[in-house]
Amino acid sequence: MIKLLGSLKDYIKIPDITTDSAVFRLHNLFTAALLMMCSLIITATQYVGNPIQCIVNGLPTHPINTFCWITSTFTMPDAFRRQVGVEVAHPGVANDFGDEDAKKYYTYYQWVCFVLFFQGICCYTPKFLWDSIEGGLMRTIVMGLNFGLCVEKEKEKKKKMLLDYLLRHVKRLAFINPIFGIFGASGRFFSKIWPRREKRHNSYAVKYWMCEALCLINVVGQLYLMNKFFDGEFLSYGLRVMSFTEQAQEERVDPMVYVFPRVTKCTFHKYGASGTIQKHDSLCILPLNVVNEKTYIFIWFWFMILLALLIGLVAYRALIIAVPSVRPRLLRTRNRMVSLDVADAISKKTDVGDWWILYMLGRNLDPLIYREIVTELAKKIEIAFSNR
Repeated sequence: MIKLLGSLKDYIKIPDITTDSAVFRLHNLFTAALLMMCSLIITATQYVGNPIQCIVNGLPTHPINTFCWITSTFTMPDAFRRQVGVEVAHPGVANDFGDEDAKKYYTYYQWVCFVLFFQGICCYTPKFLWDSIEGGLMRTIVMGLNFGLCVEKEKEKKKKMLLDYLLRHVKRLAFINPIFGIFGASGRFFSKIWPRREKRHNSYAVKYWMCEALCLINVVGQLYLMNKFFDGEFLSYGLRVMSFTEQAQEERVDPMVYVFPRVTKCTFHKYGASGTIQKHDSLCILPLNVVNEKTYIFIWFWFMILLALLIGLVAYRALIIAVPSVRPRLLRTRNRMVSLDVADAISKKTDVGDWWILYMLGRNLDPLIYREIVTELAKKIEIAFSNR
């Protein structure tokens, strides 16, 4: 277990070439690793220790433990408000008086480790899709220029190749022929295939933003499914835990004990010596729920934080698409050495997909190299514009 958890640090480390945002990685890497880790811990507690121990008279305990674990146990919700040791033996444990409708059954606990594992897979899915779509494009065009310490001749060659690539993807077709004329025969070849390549970067950006939106959909969907999994108790779970200490002593019901009871009841029926059905009432202790309650209170808070971050991220992406005037300032924010005039010239004469590639290059290229490339790109685009 220690070795498995220790290996997670390599899984969540930041790569040298980034093609996504920090919030995207929090959802896909950190959250997936967190859920997998919780699944491993609960699996170890469940299958290595004793997840349930039942007290029953006249019957062997092992079969009763197994029966109550694989079927379900129950509590009496109205008994949670009664005084422990005076009116009831334990929170939620009282005489049911044969009223089946008054019982609250707990059937989730044997499924928790599997559900957490499935949640981890769902959180990793957007990254898997994006890595398949991205196909190493950013790493290819960076060409090792994320490190400024390299041979000057090699650096200049790579800068020229990157600049040529960016010029071939300027959005306005009216600019393309003058630009391609700079490159001679190879430029004329690219001018012929340009219409097929025109929207490549737009598609690149939109697909990435769709993966970010998928993260938001995943978090909302998981909150909904967890709420269904816990019979409608999960969405308000964290709020009730925070407000628990503020309630009057006589009105307190510990929400962690209510959702994850430590002591429950279980009913076992068997035939007697003469064939009469006998009812055996047992008291079951669930030590696994001590782990479950702490796990899910952390998951609740983390998912709420993640939900707020993803809503803000999606709104931020919508702002980038809908309000082009913010793009120059964002481009300059990425690298302060780029003047606002250069950022403005680039943003006005490039499509949103091309702008996004330049924005992500600002995260991956050496700052000095990035400034030189963006400045030169702005000059060549202005030359093409003036020669139109």
